[in-house]
Formats: sequence, structure tokens, C-alpha cells
Amino acid sequence: MPSRTMTSSFNEIPTIDLSQATDPATLPKLLIELRYALTDVGFLYVSNRGVPKSVVDGLVNALPKLFSLDDEVKKSVALEKSPHFLGYSGVGSENTGRKVDKREQYEFGTELTATWHDGLPLSERLRGPNQWPEFDGNFRSVVEEYINELSLLGERFLDLIAHALSLSPGTFQPSLSDQHRLKLVYYPEASTGDSENQGVGPHKDSSGWWTSLLQASPPEVKGLQVLNKAGYWVDVPVVPGTFVVNTGQAFEVVTNGVCKATTHRVLSGPHERYSVPFFQGMRRDLTKAEATGSLKAHFGALAAGKESDEASAVDSAFLKGKYDTWGESQLRTKVRSHRENGKKFYPEVHELYINDDA
Repeated sequence: MPSRTMTSSFNEIPTIDLSQATDPATLPKLLIELRYALTDVGFLYVSNRGVPKSVVDGLVNALPKLFSLDDEVKKSVALEKSPHFLGYSGVGSENTGRKVDKREQYEFGTELTATWHDGLPLSERLRGPNQWPEFDGNFRSVVEEYINELSLLGERFLDLIAHALSLSPGTFQPSLSDQHRLKLVYYPEASTGDSENQGVGPHKDSSGWWTSLLQASPPEVKGLQVLNKAGYWVDVPVVPGTFVVNTGQAFEVVTNGVCKATTHRVLSGPHERYSVPFFQGMRRDLTKAEATGSLKAHFGALAAGKESDEASAVDSAFLKGKYDTWGESQLRTKVRSHRENGKKFYPEVHELYINDDA
């Protein structure tokens, strides 16, 4: 694998044009740019993404009406009813870094049946069906089509990443989960003089390999920021026609720290904001030893990426090896983020996870 391009930090997010991947004349330059984004930034814009505009527009157009539904309709699909942590959660119901996040959201996943029973790991209980609100008759198909398109894009992107990191196509696919997750998120505008403007606090994505984020508001609406290696927050403005793609904790583990999961946050501002992150899932039974061992020889000779002290302090159980499987670290994250739900469905581990600062 070629040596890494070392820089002290970054002050903007690079853009990768996926259309260049199909042209032998532009592919080499694209791979160099992608390798830099993977190893030195951990965040990138993806343009010419290969997802039909109609699929994206259908979801974006549904968001204002979805979050304007009556409270009773929202509560009918409350996340607190789901052991799979799928459904609606209101402002203040989720915590990041032990502080309250000011956002509403619906969480959906690849539609699956619940198969957990006594004797299986508790984390297998995360697998299960969605809750669908009584809404526009086409809403379910709009969401499922979007999940399907993003799942296909994610697999194509993984092969391109493998190429950029001098690995064979298909290297990462055996570790993919049977269930990917999608959040539809609404950040209310911040009140004037509100000093607590945490839309979502500083974190490293713990829900999968990669996140593909659709910033579904106009370009003047800001909020998303990433933490660079020097410890400064860098704005990630809305760029129409792109996804913002970033490394998850699992990919950092697999690459032996060469590709860091970059810390990021959302600040509430004077405008309401819509956001749609898609989390590419990882097999729940994948152990850290399996994840690190499979490509250790390939990545072991390379220096792990550096990060700021603030980034190193962000909660990241799987990275620090406190739990053996990705599924258990994922369940811990869900219980810590949605504590009442964790207490209701997972009382046997609730206190352990809440009091464990990995």
C-alpha cells in the first residue's frame, strides 16, 4: 500500500466525484484523493453519487410534514415501544456525552423480523421490524427505496475504498450486517440567548462502518462541524447534490487506526435543520479480534492517524476493546443514548452500560 500523505491537520472537507471511478483516465487521481480523505480527514463529500434524484427528493419532501404530525401520531411509534430502538424520539430524549441532544428523530432500518430468543446474545435483539407512522400512503415505500439505494451505494463505495487502500474488491463485504439504519432528524431553531445549543454532542459514529449523510436543508443552514487534528472545529456546509460521508468506529478498528473515525457534532442555530444519516451496519457477531486480525498485516506497518486530545476522550467502547463484539458495543451505545428504553427492555445490563465510561 502506498505511504500516507502526512499533513498537520485539515481546514476543509475534500470532495470525491464518484463519476471519475468509471473512467480509467481519472481513476488514479480519484484513488489518491480518496486515500487522503480516508487517512487524513475521515470526512468527505461525495458527488455524482449514483442515487436517483427522485429517490432523494421524495424523502426530503416528506420531512416537514413528517415532523409536523400530531404528537399522538408520533407517540404511536415511539422508540420506547421497540426493543430494536426503532421509532420516534422527541427533543431531549437522547443523550450524547451525558448531555441532552436537542433534536427529534425517527429511526428506521432494513425491514427484518425479530428472531431473538433466550440463549442468543442480547445484542441480537437489536434485529427487528420498523414502526411506521400513520402518514402519507407512499411514505413507507419512499423510506425503503432510499434505504435500498443507500445500501447499494455503500457496497460500491466499500469496493472503491478497498481499491484506494490497495485491497481486493469485496474485502469488506463479509463483515456487513443484515440491517442498516436510517435516521430522519429535525433540529429546532435555537432560542435567542440559549447557551445550551447542543443539537447532538461531540461523538464518533458508532452505528456502523460508514455514515452517508444527506444535509436536507438549504445551504444557508449551518450546524455540522468536524474536529480536526489540531483540535479546532471545522464547518461542513451544505453542498447541494452531495452526501457527507464519514468513517465509523468499526472501520477505524479494522484499519488498525489508519483510518480514524473523526469526531463531529451539530450545533443548533437560528434556522430549523433537517438531516438524514444512513449508517452502514456491521455484523453484530464480529469480534474485535476478528476485525483487527483479518487485515493486521496489511495495516500494521502503517502509522495510525493522529487526533486531538478532545477526540481521544470521546466515548468509543469498541475502539477501546471493552466489549468483545460489535453488537454488544452497539447495544451499549443504544442503552446509553436512550436510557428509559434501555431500562425497559434491557434491565440486566442497563446499570452496567450507564455507569461504564469506556
